[in-house]
Amino acid sequence: MFLCLLSLLCLAHLWMVSAATSSSCAPSLADLPQPSDLPIINTLPDPFTFRLSNRRVQSRADWECRREELMVLVQQYLYGFYPDHSREQVHARREGNNLTITVAVAEKTATFNANVLFPPEAVGDYRSRASGTHGVPVVITTGPTDLVPANTTSFLESGVAVAQFDVNTVANDSYTRIGAFWDLYGDRDIGVMTAWAWAEHRILDAIEQIVPEIDTSRVGVIGCSRYGKTALAAAIFDQRITLALPLSSGAEGIGPWRYYYESEGAAEKIENITTNYGYWSDTELWKFDNVTGNSTRVPFDAHELVGLVAPRAILWDEGQEDWWTNPEGSISVVFGAAKVIFDWLGVGENVGIHVRHPPDDLHCGESAYPAIQPFVRKVFFGTPTSVNFSDISPFPPHPEAYPWAAHLPKP
Repeated sequence: MFLCLLSLLCLAHLWMVSAATSSSCAPSLADLPQPSDLPIINTLPDPFTFRLSNRRVQSRADWECRREELMVLVQQYLYGFYPDHSREQVHARREGNNLTITVAVAEKTATFNANVLFPPEAVGDYRSRASGTHGVPVVITTGPTDLVPANTTSFLESGVAVAQFDVNTVANDSYTRIGAFWDLYGDRDIGVMTAWAWAEHRILDAIEQIVPEIDTSRVGVIGCSRYGKTALAAAIFDQRITLALPLSSGAEGIGPWRYYYESEGAAEKIENITTNYGYWSDTELWKFDNVTGNSTRVPFDAHELVGLVAPRAILWDEGQEDWWTNPEGSISVVFGAAKVIFDWLGVGENVGIHVRHPPDDLHCGESAYPAIQPFVRKVFFGTPTSVNFSDISPFPPHPEAYPWAAHLPKP
């Protein structure tokens, strides 16, 4: 694997805008087992137990330390290690609402484009005054092309700007390493999800530099399917992001590795991804496909990926019969377990789910976009909502998936 020989400098900079980082908490790469040496864990791993030492979290300070361990684990076994942003220089140029973003690292440079759509002036001004802030919030969306107009309109009508870019200009959606990210980091063992997330962060850098109409204290990321996986990664690696909206994201996103519900159809498994879309992750994830217990040896699961977003806000949307993304696992298993983490941190209102029912309940249904707006407005504007974003119906709860919730440490 290309990145196993990372320098200590790269280890120290584990994610963007680090909060309360302590290098003594982050395990060294030398301490990380091979996938075949990791223990089988049949239920969701306990987020309050350190994976390498088996020590239990005892306090909020311990949780920050545990978070650092998790950041190393998810980079080692899934995402690849995020580039050291302190070595990058970001220059942005604006023509109207179009942004040209150039990133320089040492002797290398790479450029890609983005554009920003603003809400109608009356809506934007009203929302800004109502929330007591200057500028409007923004949601950065990931995809091969722009969001379809109906989906963009949902945000604009809520008073939220939308920033868009073509992922293929940053990292081609294939094993072929073409695009701005690979121009800089072509020798790295990093998944394309991480490359796309990196682009969202550089777009945010550009907005901070030259788009004063946007309030960069209120930033969301959104994507559906593989781009939903990316939205989750983007929120994990940059704490400037205040709201994550991964839609229909499946495995590597909100779909759990350990719980598949296939009574009505197939669900995406680790071998499906590593065989067909291995470039989404680093190559270390591929090794789990070749060991007994494969996905049950992954030392984390989707609820812990969600937990890395806390205490910031996250909501995900699933289609009731979008079987390939394992909706029952994402809704009944991951939401319940993630809610325990958010509740323990005192921010239970910052995690939510939305279930699309028939007839618009298949993959990436467009009704998700207007349906999630009450949660978006709550996070960005403090607008109260009567919508129950904890409603998991028609699926049953599965507390047996997270037995550790019965014995939580005191926060």
